[in-house]
Amino acid sequence: MVSAFRVGESASALSSWAVDSREDMSTDSKPSTILIVDDDEEIRYSLGRVLGSRGYLIEDAGSGEEGIEKIKSGLNPDLVMMDIRMGGISGIETLQHMRSANSNLQIVLMTAFGTAQTAIEAMKFGAYDYIMKPFDVDKVIDIAARAISSTRDLKSADQYEKKVNYEDYKEGIVGNSPAMQEVFKVIGQVAASDATVLVTGESGTGKELIAKSIYQHSLRASGPFTAINCAAIPDNLIESELFGHEKGSFTGATAQRVGRFEQCDRGTIFLDEIGDMALTTQTKILRVLQEGEIQRVGGQETIKVDVRIIAATNKDLEKMVEEKTFREDLYYRLNVFRIRVPALSQRREDIPEIVDFMLQNLVKERKARATRVSADALAALSAYSWPGNVRELGNVVYHSAVVAQGEVILVKDLPEELRQATAESIGAPAAEESAGEAMAKAEAPVIGSLEADTPASPRSDGAQLPASLPALYDRLYSELRERQELRILSLIERQMIERAIAETSGNQARAAEILGITRNTLKKRLDELAG
Repeated sequence: MVSAFRVGESASALSSWAVDSREDMSTDSKPSTILIVDDDEEIRYSLGRVLGSRGYLIEDAGSGEEGIEKIKSGLNPDLVMMDIRMGGISGIETLQHMRSANSNLQIVLMTAFGTAQTAIEAMKFGAYDYIMKPFDVDKVIDIAARAISSTRDLKSADQYEKKVNYEDYKEGIVGNSPAMQEVFKVIGQVAASDATVLVTGESGTGKELIAKSIYQHSLRASGPFTAINCAAIPDNLIESELFGHEKGSFTGATAQRVGRFEQCDRGTIFLDEIGDMALTTQTKILRVLQEGEIQRVGGQETIKVDVRIIAATNKDLEKMVEEKTFREDLYYRLNVFRIRVPALSQRREDIPEIVDFMLQNLVKERKARATRVSADALAALSAYSWPGNVRELGNVVYHSAVVAQGEVILVKDLPEELRQATAESIGAPAAEESAGEAMAKAEAPVIGSLEADTPASPRSDGAQLPASLPALYDRLYSELRERQELRILSLIERQMIERAIAETSGNQARAAEILGITRNTLKKRLDELAG
């Protein structure tokens, strides 16, 4: 029989390795359980020895039917590792039955046949991942650790409670932060008037939602509302779009066209990205504001319009006025009331409510099945910088809800670039900067190249240290004595903790395991470092 593990690693060798590599797995919670389902007894035994050596409790089943029966009988493993091709029902069929019995199961499929169909079906039916035979031992251990971390992440969602009543936020503006409360106050003050409003803020902050809210609470709410993106319409067409044109006024004008201002009479028009509007068009907008009248392109007739204008931009209009790229008189006519919409990074406390609202909206539109988000995933979303603001958050939530294997969005479901960026941002920025500055001041690196043939040194407990460590200790101690201002010990501890946190995408349980400490100890160290 060909071993399912990497060539040259027999089951007996793996068993020996497993015993030799046993680590202290003490944690503040009970050991995780792994169910191994395979009709090959040698594989079940070998996998059990390898994973059991890492502190996991092992259950096994020789067929898909037996595995299903164990789940139905009450076994609730943190991970199922299962072969795809077995005697009896297949691994894919077994996966479907198991997920029907327990939708929260994390299942890793194992196969020697890595076809496109296999990969697609495995992920389609909710597998956490799949791995190829022969196995790479380190990869098996890594996937198991990540899958079990996702199970813990999943369990945190059991305490998830809806943070908003969807019906209370039909306008789409969600948030109770002080910054948004100020926005709501100004909307309330200006809505009932006919005053022109200028909405400013970064791209993606929801300026159009603000404009719609003003309209919906205004005396013109029964009239039309139209939104124009000035940046999306070419300069040679925007006047026709806004003011209309007469037949034959330019090539292609085969009929008279009524513009948006006429269509929006007694209503509200929203001019988004007005900072991108050409100066010639700005002049005509100024006329609408001053005189309440327009002329169609190619026409001579003056047409009276009764339209309230709300404008928005992510550009610095004051600077544009100074540079003569935006009319000063138009700027002052637009800026009667100013509403500054805060960036999402300035109101992070609103992120849980926004995410909850977005998920409810996706469910109502039947675009995704995820209805909840785990605590760790929500923490990652809250820690991200969001350069694209609420629009970017909406895209991430949609992506994650589609990728999620069940009703809960886990950390692993978030886009990889977000997980990486969040992991890199963990820790106090000021402390990171001071550590970097301190290292830069050193005349030579604290850790340099070491001789590979340095003999190994015994530890006090009888185990052998890696050959390079004694020389490393000498070098570090020398630096510690000569450069006490570097605070070498705390610097090393910070670097090791931050690297473990980054490597595990912020998963503290897994990071603690790598560092060889309990999760409670890690939390205490993180609090101390943050302080």
